[in-house]
Amino acid sequence: MTLLSIESVARRFPNGTEALRGASLSIAQGDFVALLGPSGCGKSTLLRLIAGLDAPNAGALHWQGGPPGPGEIGFVFQDATLLPWATAEENVWLPLRLRGLSREAAEPAIHAALARVGLQGFEGARPRELSGGMRMRVSLARALVGRPRVLLMDEPFAALDEFTRHALQDDLLALWRDTGSTIVFVTHSIYEAAFLARRIVVMTPRPGRIATEIASSLPPAPATRFTPEYGALVAEITAVLRSAVA
Repeated sequence: MTLLSIESVARRFPNGTEALRGASLSIAQGDFVALLGPSGCGKSTLLRLIAGLDAPNAGALHWQGGPPGPGEIGFVFQDATLLPWATAEENVWLPLRLRGLSREAAEPAIHAALARVGLQGFEGARPRELSGGMRMRVSLARALVGRPRVLLMDEPFAALDEFTRHALQDDLLALWRDTGSTIVFVTHSIYEAAFLARRIVVMTPRPGRIATEIASSLPPAPATRFTPEYGALVAEITAVLRSAVA
């Protein structure tokens, strides 16, 4: 079932930069979509439009059943964006607190979200006491605590080392399978897009448009990285992306 239809969306900023032009995309309930393209092609702009943090100059976004309500969209940025003075538990509580939920009432959901990302026992730790990968896990727990219908992720693993990045990619796929959330994931990495997404949407250089879409039937499992099929998909995406930016 189609959850969101993006129809001929354009976004031009006040400084004259045309980030998007005529971008159209359909996203189904439970999809895992990767937006892939060169820097400045409008991937993050499109993500912000989906989140309702910005509005298009032309075109429209149509949500099945109406736009998501409070807490129905989770957003994970490239930086963990944690409150430095707050504990992991307090950082995860933040979106529920903004919705009026007391710490006591929110505690079961907070602990469940931290446990889901493997941070049991770190509830009282502050960001300076955590590694980069652990801080990103807290950010992911904060996005998941309200059990959102849609999870938007803007290059969340880009600054991490390869080992940590792979571990978090594996965890994200497990979370997607468990929760059934719809995920839209922005990345510059062909390898990441091929491993994670069921649909890889390739965008042109600015002004960003949807050049093409590649479907993946690879099993969402860690062992997929070592299969010939994964290598073939990486090669296919590479060729399509090279053609799109030529």
